[in-house]
Amino acid sequence: MQVIGLFDEFEKLSNTYDPKDVTGLAVALDHLPVDVYWCIVTIVACSTKICTLISEEEKPQDLAPYSQKVHYILNKIKIQLIFCRKQIDEAESYRRLWKLFKTPTEIMEIFKALIFTKGTVHPLIDGSTNKTVQIEVLRRKNLLLYITGLDITEEDITVLKPIYEVTRKDDKFKIVWIPVVEQWTEELKKKFESIRVKMPWYVVQYFSPIAGLKFIKQEWNYKGKPTLVVLNPQGKIENYNALHLIRVWGVKAFPFNKTVEEEISKELTWIGPLVHDIHPSIPAWVKEEKYIFFYGGKDNDWIQQFTKRATQLINDPFIKDTLKIKIELFCVGKTAKGGEDHGILGKFWTGIESLFFTKAHKQAVDPVTQEIQKLLSYKNENGWAVLTKGSTVVVTGHGFTILRVLEEFDRWKDFAKDRSFEVIFKEYHSKVIQSVRHCCRLELPTVAGKAPDVMQCPECPRTMETFVSYKCCHIDGPTAGH
Repeated sequence: MQVIGLFDEFEKLSNTYDPKDVTGLAVALDHLPVDVYWCIVTIVACSTKICTLISEEEKPQDLAPYSQKVHYILNKIKIQLIFCRKQIDEAESYRRLWKLFKTPTEIMEIFKALIFTKGTVHPLIDGSTNKTVQIEVLRRKNLLLYITGLDITEEDITVLKPIYEVTRKDDKFKIVWIPVVEQWTEELKKKFESIRVKMPWYVVQYFSPIAGLKFIKQEWNYKGKPTLVVLNPQGKIENYNALHLIRVWGVKAFPFNKTVEEEISKELTWIGPLVHDIHPSIPAWVKEEKYIFFYGGKDNDWIQQFTKRATQLINDPFIKDTLKIKIELFCVGKTAKGGEDHGILGKFWTGIESLFFTKAHKQAVDPVTQEIQKLLSYKNENGWAVLTKGSTVVVTGHGFTILRVLEEFDRWKDFAKDRSFEVIFKEYHSKVIQSVRHCCRLELPTVAGKAPDVMQCPECPRTMETFVSYKCCHIDGPTAGH
């Protein structure tokens, strides 16, 4: 009877919910005919057994196999029903959030729907006092929702602390950490506590899967990497991931809304924040408006060739005495012994990726976006170089084309007498690009942000082809331990 009752439960669910939204329901319905068959067979076997007992026939009827089968079916569909109800809760939460975000709603109501299931609202922890506070403290505030797993690093926390200091002075903004864990254990609770004590902002302490997890994954493109979603007091999303802005511009990009993002994205000095801290001499070079070649690549031979040619350019009498130009060289991410400094390289390319994702979805491709896209496409090439004047980017180039411009210096140097060095360098580089042909490849980590559906080539007017690649570095991923 229990099995039949569960069959009836699945029937009711199938009339209410779409199996596309509740995939577990589709699985259960697919298995239902076989399960019904075994129930009928068991009933017939029981009936036969009863008839045998009544007629006092000696023919035995062993019901043990049928009993085992029915118990197996019962346990299986109980588990399936639990799974379906979980998916139903997720689907209903998804719909509720989708409706809330479609109409202006008080931010606290959205926050409750995002985190808590019905009737389970918990207080927050105020990291600055280590005391609990009611979620009413979020009412009519701009929220910066810091959504992460429990695998975040010290750097992930440190990058937000300057922003927190700004929010302390402006009570209209609040940072809230939302830890995403799909199955809590005692060990994970201890890990949560060790991370929480390092955070001075508000923290969600809710040891159940958050109600809006499906919504966060699908609508906000959360894939395990730290994300900072900015919402205004009416629940409107101002930025799907402000970390891209913060990693490059820091508090200068506050409050991380579309207006600030539009203004800051037009700046030609985008490389300045990325290189400012990687060498003590760079800030002085930038301040003096010197020309700087930032360069790097996978091929040490190319780096040596470029260094040699660039040094010849720097020491050329025409550059030093006639034009009176000072040019500095900086090889990004290389140690004195020629090895790679993975810390600097990681920070540099993460910054470039962040810049890219702040601009990737703009309709019109401006020159700044084009230069960033070009540089990102050179990440895994043998060589690349960026020429700047101070922190203003003059040109970004593939190792082959930039090296060729240096090699052919005698062909274009005389034009620099009447026009500026950077203009002639850029024009000649454009001419070189047109005379050579190399594939432009742009590799984007899907966890970093939502990639655009269509990508225009940064070096020609064509649309780039799309490929899918997979990579494993044999280390734990962002969801390890969850």
